[in-house]
Amino acid sequence: MNVLIIGAGGREYSIGLALQKDENVDKIYFAPGNGATDELGENLEISDFNELADFVEANAVELTIVGPEAPLVEGIVDVFEKRDLAIFGPSAQAAQLEGSKIFMKNFLARHNVPTAKYIETDSLEDAYKFINTLEAPIVVKADGLCGGKGVIIAQSHDEAKKAAGEMLSGNSFGDAGTSIVVEEFLDGYELSVFAICDGKDYVVLPAAQDHKRLLNNDEGPNTGGMGAYAPTPLINDEIYRKLNERVIEPTLKGMESEGMPFTGVLFIGVMVVKGEPIILEYNVRFGDPECEEIMPLLKSPASELFYKAATGNLKNAKIEFYDKYAVGVVMASKDYPYKSTAPAEIIVDDIYHDELNENAHISYAGVSRGDDGKLYATGGRVLVCVGVGDSIKEAQERAYMLVGQVHYAGKQCRTDIAYQAL
Repeated sequence: MNVLIIGAGGREYSIGLALQKDENVDKIYFAPGNGATDELGENLEISDFNELADFVEANAVELTIVGPEAPLVEGIVDVFEKRDLAIFGPSAQAAQLEGSKIFMKNFLARHNVPTAKYIETDSLEDAYKFINTLEAPIVVKADGLCGGKGVIIAQSHDEAKKAAGEMLSGNSFGDAGTSIVVEEFLDGYELSVFAICDGKDYVVLPAAQDHKRLLNNDEGPNTGGMGAYAPTPLINDEIYRKLNERVIEPTLKGMESEGMPFTGVLFIGVMVVKGEPIILEYNVRFGDPECEEIMPLLKSPASELFYKAATGNLKNAKIEFYDKYAVGVVMASKDYPYKSTAPAEIIVDDIYHDELNENAHISYAGVSRGDDGKLYATGGRVLVCVGVGDSIKEAQERAYMLVGQVHYAGKQCRTDIAYQAL
């Protein structure tokens, strides 16, 4: 089959890498892709949803996979489904689970899915009143999409009130912050759990843990993610059972009962507090960089997982994972996350170790191809070095061995990814 992948990051590159190894896949297209996805398939300079659907029809593309959240919220799935084209992802209505934090929190409350106590409001007075009832730290969230940056964990009541005021005035996140959610801070440990859904049935992928902060020991500013590992030993069968029964099943039933069955990736941000999974948030696509670690653990053909989910046939899918671990280390540009950095040529040393060649790879993200044919670091998060092994330690060692082979001016990365598990 021919497959189209929408997006341009490391997440989309890693999905492409999994599909490239799949004997069911003939050709992969990326729209728009990045400077390295042209090694896996063909990049398209098409962004209009109807024009993409025209391309799919004209080129016998049997499956489209949507990577990022923005096209989902903007309704790409609805455009394709009107034309009977198989596409992996939720409708615009269902994508509100990520597109609006207020919609998501109210949905969780309606369907008794465990979540932190909260208020949703566009009134500064009501926000202040609720903040006064909570103990610090306090979480303040902009309602709309903010590229993963619309959440402030305020360390005091004054800081929470300031964050609420800046969001509601439009100063912090523009229109995305003109309604907000204020909620209690949950003290536990965080997990990323992904369920592939077809509207009724679902498959839960190995749980991952993401490292959001820029610096070692989870210090420094929040980023889009500096690395991740999967599966995490911080989850067990009991937590998986509770997530299935209390979270995923009520969510799928609730979405169906409200007339917007959920298809695609349900990305569940979980805080485990005293053994109980509490839901922090939903996203409607793979996490990045978690996707880069989950894809190499997939043993069965990637096309099977995505196509059967997109066509409502997951119950007939046989999805298997390797009994291994993956660790991914994000390499970022010099000034990330503060400002953009001048382009820098990327040089990857020749790798002579069979062990490394067979058990580690790079997923490229913020890269461009120069007129000279060379690859340049042009984005904040440039690439992810992924190592796979029989233990987290082995996977981590391989990931960092690969990091040592990659060179560009101003490269930065953490040196402790997966430290919680180790």
